[in-house]
Amino acid sequence: MGQILFQNARLIDPETGTEALGSLAVRDGRITGTGGMEGAEVVDCGGKCLAPGIVDIGVKVSEPGERHKESFRSAGRAAVAGGVTTMVTRPDTLPAIDTPEVLEFVRRRANEAAPVNVLPMAALTRGREGREMAEIGFLLDAGAVAFTDCDRVVANTKVFSRCLTYAASLGVLVIGHCQEPVLSEGAAATSGKFAALKGLPSVSPMAERMGLDRDIAVVEMTGARYHADQITTARALTRLERAKAAGLDLTAGVSIHHLTLNELDVGDYRTFFKVKPPLRSEDDRIAVVEAVASGLIDVISSMHTPQDEESKRLPFEEAASGAIGLETLLPAAMRLVHGGHMDLPTLWRALSLNPSRRLGLETGRLSAGAPADLVLFDPDAPFVLDRFKLHSKSKNTPFDEARMQGKVLGCWVAGRDVFTDLGAES
Repeated sequence: MGQILFQNARLIDPETGTEALGSLAVRDGRITGTGGMEGAEVVDCGGKCLAPGIVDIGVKVSEPGERHKESFRSAGRAAVAGGVTTMVTRPDTLPAIDTPEVLEFVRRRANEAAPVNVLPMAALTRGREGREMAEIGFLLDAGAVAFTDCDRVVANTKVFSRCLTYAASLGVLVIGHCQEPVLSEGAAATSGKFAALKGLPSVSPMAERMGLDRDIAVVEMTGARYHADQITTARALTRLERAKAAGLDLTAGVSIHHLTLNELDVGDYRTFFKVKPPLRSEDDRIAVVEAVASGLIDVISSMHTPQDEESKRLPFEEAASGAIGLETLLPAAMRLVHGGHMDLPTLWRALSLNPSRRLGLETGRLSAGAPADLVLFDPDAPFVLDRFKLHSKSKNTPFDEARMQGKVLGCWVAGRDVFTDLGAES
């Protein structure tokens, strides 16, 4: 792997909260410091930004079961193109990742096909059906980094509390989807005048607050480690803040789509804007952006959810939910910087450092000894997104034909250049 010296780089360090021109030295896949090295391969960054690679929690890769939507190879290529060096994958596959055997298949396929780090999550309950706890201990031994039923809420609170009690005894992380399941069933939009005018089945933002209240109470009862996958409404933020102040082992995330889009974007009934939970009001969007900037919301993720054309070419309320985001996460996130909501180190705290810390990883840092998982990017480079040029098999992005800023120029995983390989394979 050898030695690499990145020179003339605008170093984005979320751990120290700094941004400065300098150099970064890498030896045998790890960062050694900011000094020079004789005999090293020199990479001139041209004054562009060099930051820790993005750690994306909640990526859907459709193996096994729906490989036509996304494979580990296509998802890995999309990740490289988007500066994502670690994908934390969801277990909502067919079948669900709820046994060590299925998890082993996923790990083997990921190692064979993906050029980036892949850390699989496993289902919290068997079949993600919310009735019986999965084999959490065996799945942990097999390599699961967290446990979640994804967007299927474990509605039975007794089952949920048993799962969290057992998870707490093993010290594992549980990721929950905060929605009151009966209220939110069948919803395609957030309730209000706009949804009423459009005639769309909707759900109150209070359903998220109610789901969070329930989960916080169970976390307090069990002492489990818990992460809310998406907090998207202002009404949930006060409760989240109180829970953190009370010392609960609780963190929260939000998808890039809820940070950069709002309910008005579904006005033309374009199903690429149908996500779960549904897009919120502009007031909610701004409140959640401010919560990321302040650190109340810890993690930004793509919630990459590939859907084929047949799943999306349906009436809005019947179409499948979800949007891809691996390749668009970085340029979409640049909207938060260019809009003056936060600086680059603050953004990278949510994209890389905080998810690394939550999962107990060494990544997300530029300090000596950290893995050399790095992304080089130009935060100002303008382009118009063409969904058909994306590397994902599915093309369901809400940013199709959008004017964006921020291009990835290079990507390294453990010091290995995976971005040049991407171009060679195209």
